[in-house]
Amino acid sequence: MAEMINNPEILNKAVEEVDKVVGKGRLVQEQDIPNLNYIKAFTREAFRLHPLHSFNPPHLSLSETVVAGYRIPKGSHVILSRRGLGRNPEVWDRPLEFRPERHLFTGGNANRCNGSPEEVLLTEPNLRFISFSTGRRGCIGITLGTVMTVMLLARIVQGFSWMKPPELSKISLEESDRDLSLANPLVICAKPRLPSHFYVPIIKE
Repeated sequence: MAEMINNPEILNKAVEEVDKVVGKGRLVQEQDIPNLNYIKAFTREAFRLHPLHSFNPPHLSLSETVVAGYRIPKGSHVILSRRGLGRNPEVWDRPLEFRPERHLFTGGNANRCNGSPEEVLLTEPNLRFISFSTGRRGCIGITLGTVMTVMLLARIVQGFSWMKPPELSKISLEESDRDLSLANPLVICAKPRLPSHFYVPIIKE
């Protein structure tokens, strides 16, 4: 959300997509997800630049092997830096810049699903960053996680107009010394943008 609010053009594109695909007469539903490619591209970019954890759980090398010229002895504990992977300048152009467009389909992009150039996936089979992991030890909840993540972001974008507090020129993205979360609490302003009856169930709860 901080990246989106710091970049109004990104927020506007997300809002435009949700309004075009869903409109304001109903809430985003699961069946809308295949058509919310900019929302999914935004989520992929968030996974890339701001991973939830610094490292993957350690894995044990069952045999000696060589990876990219580095010898890994048998029995070694192998730990992968999620932040280092997603911000690798040899893989990503301007890696510290938040650009969802880099994940939209352009010839040769690995995000295609069943040959369709329209579908953007949250997984990254080429391990250029880590979202739900991959392979035989990949996250078993990937389908549920994808639905929940995209639905949450899409409904947040659909339901409210977001802005930074008037006293701030920009939201600080400084990371905590302990982990990759923000060093300071995220404080933002929200204004309803849908008909009032959509918010009644939320208020009652």
